[in-house]
Amino acid sequence: MSDTPFRILPKVNDRTRHFWEGGREGKLQFLRCPHDGTYVHPPTPFCPVCYRKDLAVEAVSGRGRVATFTVNHQPWMPGPELPYVVAIIEIDEDPTVRLTTNIVGCDPDDVKIGMPVKVTFEQHDDEVWLPLFEPATTREG
Repeated sequence: MSDTPFRILPKVNDRTRHFWEGGREGKLQFLRCPHDGTYVHPPTPFCPVCYRKDLAVEAVSGRGRVATFTVNHQPWMPGPELPYVVAIIEIDEDPTVRLTTNIVGCDPDDVKIGMPVKVTFEQHDDEVWLPLFEPATTREG
């Protein structure tokens, strides 16, 4: 029996593959416009600023901050052990890029708005590595 909790998994396609499979190499990856530097997430076929279509996949540091969160105590379906934290993370490279994810590796009572976090990945199947976040210390690079 696996320790990986049940999760509803995304459908991986050519537009999203970089994001869901980046964890295979430990990389949190987004599309980025090479013309104006805009990170594009969720993935779209063009830059929302300059409308160019030649977006490139780029890895980020995997570091961010908790923008907001909630602690779930209700067993809605099979899933992570209760209680668990659902959070919105702002990535360090561009705080307007936000991910809804889980905070792992700490007690839910220790999660705070503004808390620095770093990405970790939870593997499902051969093509989905879910980006989760755990507390980051100031000594980590």
